[in-house]
Amino acid sequence: CAAGVSAPAAAPLPSPSLDDLLARLSRLHPHRIDLTLERVERLLAALDHPERKLPPVIHIAGTNGKGSTLAFLRAMLEAAGLCVHVYTSPWLVRINESIRLAGALVSDDELREALLECERVNAGSPITRFEIETVAAFLLFARHPADVVLLETGLGGRLDATNVIERPAACVLTPIGMDHTEFLGTTIEAIAAEKAGIVKRGVPVISAAQSPEALAVIEAQAKRMRAPLHAAEETWHVGVEHGRLVYQDERGLLDLAAPRLFGRHQIDNAGLAIATLRAIDAFRVGHAAFEAGIAAAQWPARMQRLTAGALVARAPRDAEIWLDGGHNADGGRVVSAAIGDLEERVSRPLVLIVGMMGNKDADAFLGNFAGLTRHIIAVPIPDRDGAMPVAQLAEAIRRLGMRAETAVSVDAALQFLAQLAYEIPPRILVTGSLYLAGHVLAANGTAGN
Repeated sequence: CAAGVSAPAAAPLPSPSLDDLLARLSRLHPHRIDLTLERVERLLAALDHPERKLPPVIHIAGTNGKGSTLAFLRAMLEAAGLCVHVYTSPWLVRINESIRLAGALVSDDELREALLECERVNAGSPITRFEIETVAAFLLFARHPADVVLLETGLGGRLDATNVIERPAACVLTPIGMDHTEFLGTTIEAIAAEKAGIVKRGVPVISAAQSPEALAVIEAQAKRMRAPLHAAEETWHVGVEHGRLVYQDERGLLDLAAPRLFGRHQIDNAGLAIATLRAIDAFRVGHAAFEAGIAAAQWPARMQRLTAGALVARAPRDAEIWLDGGHNADGGRVVSAAIGDLEERVSRPLVLIVGMMGNKDADAFLGNFAGLTRHIIAVPIPDRDGAMPVAQLAEAIRRLGMRAETAVSVDAALQFLAQLAYEIPPRILVTGSLYLAGHVLAANGTAGN
């Protein structure tokens, strides 16, 4: 520039869209899953430790039931008049589902600004997208007032990005089973040790009913950390009597309405939520809030009935359509039990539309349905690297002695079924993956959360 002449101010760079920003952050570390706490701890320290400025935290780990248990916790706490932050994963339709600020889904602008701040402070260092999203959640939670944070692990526990809370109000362990064996270990004991890695010294541990092998690991970890253990079937009990949920512990008995969420496993998840809140002295949640929370709790893609939408319109007339993101052996067991309960109420021919990820055990998952259906349609999971090829999934179905067909999409599978002649409209279950469930909700025009 000539002396004495000011250069024109540079135009500010346009702020990237949330999708573009997330794509850019994904390139900081090529591994989608890389379990360690070092990268998260480094970034949190650079941001002056927002994780130390949070309201009381309830930390939740386990294989199945984390989301539903969290949904019950949130509904009960909000029914008691408390303000709740929530962090969950994975999201189904849009990333905003992962973060609730004081009860409301985070806006695109709030999330984008938090992620941009994390990106700037991270300064190009390797970090996974889940890790930077977790740090952004902590940043948002620290800057917005609330009474409690509900924090769900992403994968495992010991080395999960969420496991940086030094002293939570409670540590919750949902049922532990075989899943993510390539990261967590190939035995129940090894997986339970990773999940129980969230247990902190002196902090109450509330556990769902577990296999003897998993419970032994949890008990040993609780003893090592001098953490009081509240275990299902030992210190608290939950069941159904005359169509109502009955919960009992040393403080007494609660007789409550049954959950709105469908499936007998939701009784156990609701019981775990109740046991958690009764183990935390800081929260005063009464009978009315437990009752209202159980009735209000919702969680998408967990035995969710789809009654309207673009995909529903493609299905056979008057068909029942259910959606569940179950994808492992234990998940298949509870979903098949729920389908069995539906069959006892109203009998219909059952058809499964299934898509799975390539690292899942299709035989173990689908074997749960062998006595309920002989007709399964294998479909791909759109836009998802690592999805199980349709031919491989169909072969697994045939090994189990069931009729296997393939379709290029859930939409095509529903249109195919609509051409068949049914004396009784069928019951259709779309299952096998939360990624598939998210695609179905989006394609159907149904909100994810």
